[in-house]
Amino acid sequence: MDHNHNYEVSVVWTGSNGAGTTGYTDYERSHTISSPGKPDIDASSDKPFMGDVSKHNPETLLLSAVATCHMLWYLHLCSDAGIIVTNYTDKATAVMTVPSTGSGHFTEATLHPVVTITDATKIDLANSLHEKANEKCFVANSVKFPIHHEPTCIVH
Repeated sequence: MDHNHNYEVSVVWTGSNGAGTTGYTDYERSHTISSPGKPDIDASSDKPFMGDVSKHNPETLLLSAVATCHMLWYLHLCSDAGIIVTNYTDKATAVMTVPSTGSGHFTEATLHPVVTITDATKIDLANSLHEKANEKCFVANSVKFPIHHEPTCIVH
């Protein structure tokens, strides 16, 4: 039986500057993202789209959703497989193409997880679980661009 999970966020535009959208350069792209019981996220658009680079933007939030969903599934699968992970970091990257029409899209993302495990005999298994984590990841299953993985496994 399917189980539905519901999510809620509120987005409030904070960049009116008193004049609203009287002209494309007359307003800020700043906004606040809220979800019940969680800290607010101050966000904006990316700099090429007249945004505030000191704030998160939709593109980095999408990439972080891909990377964190992958990590959480990966840790789950390692736990199930008896692989003890003691550290996990990732410097995920993505490419977004914006054609002359102005309507862009992500063309790919690459995760670069560096995983520390305790047992050298499980390196191959640990590396193979990234593919399975990608298959399980809710976010990866919801986007239409490929997600590549370039893992590094360290034993410590």
